[in-house]
Amino acid sequence: MSLIFYYAPYSTAVATYWVLEELAVPHEKVRIDIITNRDQDKADFRALNPNGKVPTIVHDGTPVFESAAIAAYLGETFGVAKRLYPEPGPKRSQALQWLVWTNVSLAHAIAVHQEAKEKSPEIAARAKAEIEQLLGILDTHLANKTWMLGDQFTIVDAHVAAFVSYAGIVGFPPAPRKHLAAWFERAKARPGFAASHQP
Repeated sequence: MSLIFYYAPYSTAVATYWVLEELAVPHEKVRIDIITNRDQDKADFRALNPNGKVPTIVHDGTPVFESAAIAAYLGETFGVAKRLYPEPGPKRSQALQWLVWTNVSLAHAIAVHQEAKEKSPEIAARAKAEIEQLLGILDTHLANKTWMLGDQFTIVDAHVAAFVSYAGIVGFPPAPRKHLAAWFERAKARPGFAASHQP
């Protein structure tokens, strides 16, 4: 079995890094210089990911890109047996919806805010309101749960928490939302958090 993980520090690859740490899957890490050398624009990397972005994995010769898709793939391939990802069924659909929600809704709103905050105060204000609303949705969802899918930690928690961590870095901390804040502290206490946030 061969698994290669292409990443850049302080990018959305943190989510995949954390998922891999939780799954304890042997893999090779390949750091991509996205600033100076712009390795993501080189032909060999574009052959793996035509978007030219990290994260990207290659498992036994097959590339997978987009962090939500990678998390689902890794969960299905390695996580079920380790009870870190649901078996097919209703719980699996919940896992998928939160993986996709994180990327399509939360991460998108954060990206819009970061891009607009110096160029368009109006767009930035709308994005800020959306981020606050989305974090409120997470807080409500976690009101009666220890983890995203119930009483057991899964890689969905790692994926979502990686983006919540980034939201906090750019000015949207989990507090004062008590349920979200408590969940995030539980997630941060896992060894995978510290490992994935290494440079």
